[in-house]
Amino acid sequence: MKILKLFFIFFLIFSFNHLKAENRDIKNKITKNLRCLICQGQSVYDSDSEFANSLKFLVNKKINEGLTEKEIYKYFADKYGEWILYDPTLNKNTYILWLLPLLIFLIGGAIIIKSFIIKK
Repeated sequence: MKILKLFFIFFLIFSFNHLKAENRDIKNKITKNLRCLICQGQSVYDSDSEFANSLKFLVNKKINEGLTEKEIYKYFADKYGEWILYDPTLNKNTYILWLLPLLIFLIGGAIIIKSFIIKK
């Protein structure tokens, strides 16, 4: 019976450690994708400003409340605007941001192909 109790306690300890590590990984991923509004070149993960520390605390609180990653991103985008996200969503304000690299690639390819056809 003592072995069964010991096994049960051992199982509980390691199951909680797994959840804590999973929450830490999610927190790190989210804070790496949030821009620090004070440092303006660093992510919240990299910054040590008071604002970044408060956002880290808030992300941890939202994770403990059970919010998903997308819900947390939506919360911060609603509160601070899309600019806080390093990876903004595709919407009417960000069409150019998402389509400009594709457009430049296509125009560059057309110029290269046209230059080869004209040379021959």
